[in-house]
Amino acid sequence: LQFDGFILNQTHRSQPTLPLGVMYKAPEPMGEHFFAESFDRGTMDGWVLSRAKKDDADEEIAKYDGKWAVEEMKDSKLPGDMGLVLKSRAKHHAISSLLLRPFTFEDKPLIVQYEVNFQSGIDCGGAYVKLLTQTPDLDLNQFVDKTSYTIMFGPDKCGEDYKLHFIFRHKNPKTGEFEEKHAKKPDADLRTYYTDKKTHLYTLVLNPDNSFEVLVDQTVVNSGNLLTDMTPPVNPPAEIEDPDDHKPEDWDERAKIQDPDAVKPEDWDEDAPAQIADEDAVKPDGWLDDEPEYIGDPEAAKPEDWDEDMDGEWEAPQIPNPACETAPGCGVWKRPMIDNPNYKGKWKPPMIDNPNYQGVWKPRKIPNPAFFEDLHPFKMTPFSAVGLELWSMTSDIFFDNFFITNDRNTADRWANDGWGLKKAAEGAAEPSLASQMLTAAEERPWLWIVYVLTVALPLVLIIVFCCTGKKKSAATPAEYKKTDEPQPDVKEDEEGEEEEVEEEKAEEAEKSSPG
Repeated sequence: LQFDGFILNQTHRSQPTLPLGVMYKAPEPMGEHFFAESFDRGTMDGWVLSRAKKDDADEEIAKYDGKWAVEEMKDSKLPGDMGLVLKSRAKHHAISSLLLRPFTFEDKPLIVQYEVNFQSGIDCGGAYVKLLTQTPDLDLNQFVDKTSYTIMFGPDKCGEDYKLHFIFRHKNPKTGEFEEKHAKKPDADLRTYYTDKKTHLYTLVLNPDNSFEVLVDQTVVNSGNLLTDMTPPVNPPAEIEDPDDHKPEDWDERAKIQDPDAVKPEDWDEDAPAQIADEDAVKPDGWLDDEPEYIGDPEAAKPEDWDEDMDGEWEAPQIPNPACETAPGCGVWKRPMIDNPNYKGKWKPPMIDNPNYQGVWKPRKIPNPAFFEDLHPFKMTPFSAVGLELWSMTSDIFFDNFFITNDRNTADRWANDGWGLKKAAEGAAEPSLASQMLTAAEERPWLWIVYVLTVALPLVLIIVFCCTGKKKSAATPAEYKKTDEPQPDVKEDEEGEEEEVEEEKAEEAEKSSPG
């Protein structure tokens, strides 16, 4: 039985048991598309391994000899789901494949999406794709870092720097030269996508109106416009500073100057000290003038191996004078120092506004000889292949379900049939909260105390409170709420009850009397 990409397993198979009996079915491209690759044939047919060398690297690492394999994920929840795996550490990897036909930027959007799983985490390395520019000399066997590309997109991480690249190469209409334009950094926290060892879907959407979106797991994490949100900007400024303009020698940029007419007051004493002795201070009673603050330790003894010829005259180590412990002080008393009220310091003329101030000098503006205006940067150079050109210090990076199209619905359908199935299987296989708590407590027994305090104790208190509450006593006349509605005549009821008690007593007395 098949339901939206899920197949219920009705027969016994040798494969591992899947959550809810779900079996994997390879996604099938439907609708307009330029590239679709699920690797579920189990081969790298259609993909070309680079045989080139990097020009600017040592001979030992210059070769693109990193290993690739088509295989299942190490902890696959979907037996039969294959992907392309980067297998080597600290090596250059390059592999590429031609599109069904070149993509030309006209009046329809571009949607690029693929899946990545950092099965072993990621220390330093990339998992981005390059859309290789259509050129007459494009040779996939010689695919290197300098091979022309139109767009570079995808995750990259080194240390604590988590990146999600979107870079496109813009052709200068005046010079014909290309320049990389980088999208602003996403505001979203990307850390989880690199550390949780789950499969994530990366999607780039470019629209003919120059808007773009970057999505992870079908959630927008970055968006903007090619004209306003790229660095450096697509279009250069219309004016630039004149490189031949120089600041005049007499240009005065000082906003404030010393008052040239100011004169030091005659009573200004530059020699007065900043602090003086407090003449109003009085020596505290009980001050021990003749007692030193420190004395030689009377219990100390000269070491037996002390040689006065070599070590000099021996002196006992100094300790605080016990006689000073109860006194306000010992030794020669000196008046404390206080700030000098007459201290003024070195005299300086006051600052005044500079009458000759001309402002901060800037070169004059001139028309930018390199100026151009490209209002349609979406119309990029056509591309005809997709490639992975990577260096990584971590192996086992899993790639899957590459898809390039100009129709958003077609891309979403492919994503739901591929990544959506993975997500459902991974979610179903995750342990419940209770299982996670038990596992954590087995590794860290002290967590049982936390569980008791946060879960069991509040439940016990609630039960005790509910079961031991006092019964409410009958209301007294004073407790009845004062309203306009008639209230029961409590006094009459009480008198009636008293009469009934008296009658019962009388009847019992008659029965017990003789005769």
